[in-house]
Amino acid sequence: MNKITSIFCKIFLAPIVSILLVKKIYGKNNFPKRNFILASNHQSYLDIIVSAYVCVPKRFTFIGQVDKGKGLLRFLRDFFYFFGGVIPLNRFSEDSKKEAVDLAIDCLKRGYSLIIYPEGKRSIDGKINKGKWGVAKLFLQTGVPIVPASISGAFELFPPKGKLRIKRNVLMNIGKPMFFAEELEKVKGLDIDSDEYKRICIQITDKLMESIKQLAYENK
Repeated sequence: MNKITSIFCKIFLAPIVSILLVKKIYGKNNFPKRNFILASNHQSYLDIIVSAYVCVPKRFTFIGQVDKGKGLLRFLRDFFYFFGGVIPLNRFSEDSKKEAVDLAIDCLKRGYSLIIYPEGKRSIDGKINKGKWGVAKLFLQTGVPIVPASISGAFELFPPKGKLRIKRNVLMNIGKPMFFAEELEKVKGLDIDSDEYKRICIQITDKLMESIKQLAYENK
C-alpha cells in the first residue's frame, strides 16, 4: 500500500474499523521509526483488516494467499489485495512461493513495512500454532526488524468456516522489535539452502512465536 492510499485509509477507513471491530490496541508506540516486519498470529480474515488498521498511514504490504476462497469472499479478498498492493501467494506452487519472497524482500529494501502471519494459515481453533520460518528468512536477507504482535477476539467474530459477526471485540497487543544480531552475523557466508541456515531460521521462528504467545497471554 503506497503512502497516498495508506493516508486515505487512515482518514476514511480506520475510523470505521475502530467503531465496528477494534476494542483496544496495546503497544503501538513499539513500532520503530524505520520500516518493520509485523508478525502476528492468525485467527480470522479480520486479522488483515486489524493489522492494516495499526499500520496506516505508513507504506506497507502483505503476503496474502490466493489458493482458496470462492464467491463473495474471494471477490472481496481480490479487491482488497488489489487496492492494498498485496503480494499474492499460492501455497501449493513453489514458483509462487519464491516469487512472493522475492517481492517481499524487494518491498522491504525499498522501505515498505510488511505484514505477515508466520503460522501460514488461520487457526482452526483459535490457538496459536507452530510458525513457519519464512519470516526469519526475510529478516536474515534484509535486516529489517520483526515486530511481534498478538490478535485476540477476531476468532469469535469470524472463525474459519463460520459466519461473520460485527462487534467491537478485537484486541491487538504489539511487542517490542526483535533484531537477531547474533543470528544475522552467523549466516554471513552461509548458503541459504544449507542445513545450518535453516537451523538458524528455525531458532528465530521459535523465539518469535514464543513472543507472540506471551503477548497473547497478556491480552487475557
